Amino acid sequence: MPSVIESKAADVQKLVNGAVNASAAKSRKIIDQGTAQVSAAVENTMDQTSKTVEGLSKAAETAAEFSRGNIEAFTKSAQLYFTGIQDIGKQTFALMQGLSEHSMESAKALGQVKSLKEAAELQANFARAALEKGMSESAKLQEQTLKLVEASVAPLAARMSLAVEKFGKPLAA
Repeated sequence: MPSVIESKAADVQKLVNGAVNASAAKSRKIIDQGTAQVSAAVENTMDQTSKTVEGLSKAAETAAEFSRGNIEAFTKSAQLYFTGIQDIGKQTFALMQGLSEHSMESAKALGQVKSLKEAAELQANFARAALEKGMSESAKLQEQTLKLVEASVAPLAARMSLAVEKFGKPLAA
């Protein structure tokens, strides 16, 4: 028969084994819960990271596409401007050439005058005609220059309007 001490030792052993088993079960439960929480947190972080990367990628694509449009608008604007400047230059040259020819004709006519009065009338007529032609052509050149500026700025203004429309709104959450 077991002695009282052996019996008490067995009871203590049972208690210790019970406490160890209960503690192990609780520890296992805590570890399992912690692992589940960590897994959920990692999964949530991965989802958020994927969404963020996707959003940044989409924003980069949008910015690149918008930049291409800006370059196209700038190119078109520059083409319009340089073509228009070339046309205005040709018209200015033609005006100067016409005035020069008119001066030559006037000089020839002045060489054939018989009196000072005739020379003064001829010179006054020449000056008036040159002034009228110069004013008329200057107004045309000024109008054409204004139209050129409007036409060459139009592609850039359209891009600015698009930028305000597209990027002026708050980003969707």
